[in-house]
Amino acid sequence: MSRVVQEVRIVGGSLRGRKLGFPDIPGLRPTPNRVRETLFNWLAPHISGMRVLDLFAGSGALGIEALSRGASTAVLVESNPAAAKQLRESVIRLGLGHARVEGADAMAYLKRAMSPGGEGPFDLIFLDPPFDSGLLEPALKLISRSGALAAGGFCYMEMPGRTAPAPLPDGWALHRSGTAGEVGYHLLHVPQSNLPGNV
Repeated sequence: MSRVVQEVRIVGGSLRGRKLGFPDIPGLRPTPNRVRETLFNWLAPHISGMRVLDLFAGSGALGIEALSRGASTAVLVESNPAAAKQLRESVIRLGLGHARVEGADAMAYLKRAMSPGGEGPFDLIFLDPPFDSGLLEPALKLISRSGALAAGGFCYMEMPGRTAPAPLPDGWALHRSGTAGEVGYHLLHVPQSNLPGNV
């Protein structure tokens, strides 16, 4: 049975310094503090009031950091039962009534979120699956195809530093990009004028 043996710290905003515990599970790899700090500096002009989806949430560091810095709501999707249980405990402990944990497969959740009555679209989607899962490109394609990212929204994706970014969906743009050690991180943007159906 997985135990909480590691912690990650929120690096900015109203929850700065608070810790999130997470179980020792293969592939669960929180985004490094240095990378999160850079990412949220990029997002600072936009983050207030955003509706956030954290797919493959793991420790919840990305989605909860977004709430700490002013996002309005966050859905944290995690398929591993032990990790999802720990996420729920973190959300309760931090008093995050505007966060909800979905213990679900990320791809299945995306399809459900964009069905009639679903929660999508979102303004910011974090896409950080385990590096060896092969899910990054299929998830990116499904996000684009389903319209899960709102007009003018951002999608963050993380991958091994030596890996070329996945091909971008039509109309999407690379907003900012960086590397830190073994991690490559990329912030994608969908300009409103480039969404399907816009002239």
